[in-house]
Amino acid sequence: MKRLFAIIVFALFAFTLSGQTQKRPVIGISSTWGGGTTTQVPVTYVNSVILAGGVPLVLPLTDDSELLGAMLDRVDGVIMTGGEDIDPLKWFGEEPIPAMGEIAPKRDDFDIALIRLAVERGIPLLGICRGHQLLNVAFGGNLYQDLPSQLKGYSVKHRQSSPGWYGTHSIKIEKGSLLNKQIGLDSVAVNTFHHQAVKDVAPGFKATAWSKDGVIEAMEKTGSSKVFGVQFHPEVFTSNGYDTFIGIFKHLVKEASIYGASRKTK
Repeated sequence: MKRLFAIIVFALFAFTLSGQTQKRPVIGISSTWGGGTTTQVPVTYVNSVILAGGVPLVLPLTDDSELLGAMLDRVDGVIMTGGEDIDPLKWFGEEPIPAMGEIAPKRDDFDIALIRLAVERGIPLLGICRGHQLLNVAFGGNLYQDLPSQLKGYSVKHRQSSPGWYGTHSIKIEKGSLLNKQIGLDSVAVNTFHHQAVKDVAPGFKATAWSKDGVIEAMEKTGSSKVFGVQFHPEVFTSNGYDTFIGIFKHLVKEASIYGASRKTK
């Protein structure tokens, strides 16, 4: 009898745990190209999604639009990750300057298609570093190809030598913006690993945070709480046990939960 009771209790526990797991929204994470030989995502993104209550799912690159749509059928939110420079000639009509870095054309194609389709479907989306820049480019904005050579008044070191979990420059955050609400601060020190940055913000979006030299450090889709980006790397802080920016991921997971629930009722 005791054995039967233990089995029943275990079954109920397993059923409850399964239900809780199923309720956790699935967050798709864009992957790197790896020269066509690997599909991978830094574990910091994975850890941040888990810590925020989501289920991470790596999205491999594809040029098959039907397959891309099928992948988005299975996620409730998306994170666009960091990486290479973005091809300026193809995506915002500028000749590449000498200081431009390595590009990944196939990844550009996939990432921009992913962003546009996700936003079209109403899927919550967070862009980080390159992902933040791509979000801008995907909807008609452009970039500084190289901050040191193109930004007037350039005065902040935007490619730090310090550990990734350490903030090396400050940003000012617009009160009432998504980022302000997510982390509860109107200024904060962030990490920084880039030489490209958002220049002219895409129509339908607005900048909401800036570094001391005017570089746009955060943006959001006007009138929406579901689509936003940051230039810095909050996932590195979060994965290393610092909770300053966990609210960014919790907000995404919350919006993803709402999206997932609304999709099931249709």
